[in-house]
Amino acid sequence: MQEDSVLNSFDFSAIEEMDPSLSEGHRVIYDREVPFELRIQDSGSGPQEVGTLEAVKTKLLVLGEDSNPRHIKIELTSENDLFFHYIHAVDGNGFRIMQESQKLMIEFSELPTILVRMLNACIKEPHSFLAVFIMHRDGRARLDFIQNIEYKFIELLSLDFVASSEESVRQQITFRYNAAKSKLAILQARLQDISALVKVKNPSLLLQLQRNPKKSSINK
Repeated sequence: MQEDSVLNSFDFSAIEEMDPSLSEGHRVIYDREVPFELRIQDSGSGPQEVGTLEAVKTKLLVLGEDSNPRHIKIELTSENDLFFHYIHAVDGNGFRIMQESQKLMIEFSELPTILVRMLNACIKEPHSFLAVFIMHRDGRARLDFIQNIEYKFIELLSLDFVASSEESVRQQITFRYNAAKSKLAILQARLQDISALVKVKNPSLLLQLQRNPKKSSINK
């Protein structure tokens, strides 16, 4: 948490604007790690009964106004596997098919808000709200939002995903690598500024920090 607050104090907006996910004009309205249960389904058999729990970086993007979106996209990535990259994309017409097949009682304009609410519920109440991601060998996948009401599981919403193309994955990995490299350069420059200031104000403290930085941080 402390590391996140330090990173948030820097302006990385120029770096984030290079994200290839934004190339079609989408805006990021949600970007968090969410606990997913990952299951693999082989052809001719059902999905695994019990999957593996993993924090999946979930990015929700909207094209158009919040009150009247034209297109909604969800991107799933993993820090544990750089080549894990799935996308769900839907517009108003595609949502109507979902609406009919799943008997949904919401409108397309409400979908982003509902998704944010369910994703946050999976983070805050993981025993009551589950996100189960079922992957097929052919690149298709499905995300099921499930509520546990003690005596039964209720499926709230299902979203179809597809594994991204090799080119899209390559672009994303390149962006993530360059973004991490740029952020590191900014932090290193800041560290040099702090070191120069401490050297002027308190040279002995700087020597102590350089000699044993881990011990100094523990003492704090």
